[in-house]
Amino acid sequence: MTSPELEHLDVMIVGAGISGIAAGHHIKTTCPWASFAIFEARETMGGTWDLFKYPGIRSDSDMFTLGFSFRPWDGEQAIADGAEILRYLKETATAEGLDEKIRYQHKIVNASWSSDDALWHVTAQRGDTGETIQLTTNFLFACSGYYRYDSGYLPDFQGIKDFEGEVIHPQFWPEDFDFTDKEVVVIGSGATAITLVPSLSPKAGHVTMLQRSPTYMVTLPKVDPIANFLRKVLPTKVSGGLMRWQRALFTQGFYRLSRSQPEFMRRVLRKGVAAQLPKDYDTDTHFNPHYKPWDQRVCMVTDGDMFREIRQGRASVVTDHIETFDKTGIKLASGDHLDADVVITATGLSLLFLGGIEVEVDGEKVEPADKLSYKGMMLEDVPNLAIALGYTNASWTLKAELTCDAVARILNHMRRVGMRQATPVDVEGNSATNDSVFDLQSGYVQRAASLLPKQGKVFPWQVHQSYVKDYMAMKKKPIVDGVMQFTNPSPLRGKTQAKSEATDSALDERSLATNSD
Repeated sequence: MTSPELEHLDVMIVGAGISGIAAGHHIKTTCPWASFAIFEARETMGGTWDLFKYPGIRSDSDMFTLGFSFRPWDGEQAIADGAEILRYLKETATAEGLDEKIRYQHKIVNASWSSDDALWHVTAQRGDTGETIQLTTNFLFACSGYYRYDSGYLPDFQGIKDFEGEVIHPQFWPEDFDFTDKEVVVIGSGATAITLVPSLSPKAGHVTMLQRSPTYMVTLPKVDPIANFLRKVLPTKVSGGLMRWQRALFTQGFYRLSRSQPEFMRRVLRKGVAAQLPKDYDTDTHFNPHYKPWDQRVCMVTDGDMFREIRQGRASVVTDHIETFDKTGIKLASGDHLDADVVITATGLSLLFLGGIEVEVDGEKVEPADKLSYKGMMLEDVPNLAIALGYTNASWTLKAELTCDAVARILNHMRRVGMRQATPVDVEGNSATNDSVFDLQSGYVQRAASLLPKQGKVFPWQVHQSYVKDYMAMKKKPIVDGVMQFTNPSPLRGKTQAKSEATDSALDERSLATNSD
């Protein structure tokens, strides 16, 4: 039972970034009966878009899909910089009345489920006072992303302590750092490196992107004239919905074609890059990845800015391996040496599933890697716990909002039928595959494979990475699916609350019309 000394919430949301704001909106509007709060470990909202401060930080998805369906992106730029995204998130939280629901510097460290109580017993630590807080909740919704905020990934580079210049990880960019006229080496070839190079090179002496292997890249415009025209002639909700679906379908088609016709798409992507570089440029060395398109994320080059800097001689790409650092720079495996005043280690993220929360169910510790993922949003045999995870091949927000909608429907269903527990159960014994919920070969995914839940062989244990399929499965079909088990009746449950599954499914289906994007 709930202790009178403990605060109790119907729903506890962990994280005040994109997912947490979306979760707050859906709970507030679809479950108006539910008490909830958003717990944020840091001192401000915004997640990724508040944490990262490096030059040029921008979205690697278009804002029509990265933005919220309930508050379409209103900026002129389809690809927005970090400051604009943060502004949008803060304005959305204020407009939705969610800023008052956020409890800053509250880090959730432990959550223990009790089937007897049908509650999560949660422990939080205050970052400002050091105080430990205990509280309970019926439903825990983790919206904390998938990487560590307190550390990034840094390989063990030989001799790095001998380097007399400055070494910076983009996750911890120094405020007001002056790189004017300096020789800069950016290690990495992912989205961060591709953003940094054209942002630094106009002021730096020269910028070199040092990569072990190439990455697929595609150029997209920062401003979408079609979207801006539609917003002038159509209501915001209509134009926003149209652009959201257009971009989502285009991205999905690009991904599917890449997977089904990899050699064709390899040629298309390489031809697109070669057209933006000098004719004698060695694209075979620097822009010909050894893997197939979408085995790792395809990186977006906004308005071709990185290729422009290469053409103008302010930036260059070196494909080689690091042998060792020395006082003045980096010695490469080829024998060449890169002189450097500044080395930026855009070497990736360190993944942290569930925000590092230790989870127990009836006294047994939960190891996510031992669990199947239900619809990419819940864990096998773990009650009343949802996790917002975005797509690897499209915008994070698309999947996060589908998860928020599904959580709200689960909550309303439990309330309607008088049950207190919703648990995904592998009733047919579909064994897990060796694939994690993220189907990429990227280094940050492979390094964390042992920490991530697994996929099953069939849906709903199989993760689609498809907005269209997930939209139909998570938003348009009844939540009573034979896998999600609704149990643990409320002691107050009366006969009028006990509805048959058939009746409830009909109610659930009728409610879809009012909850569609």
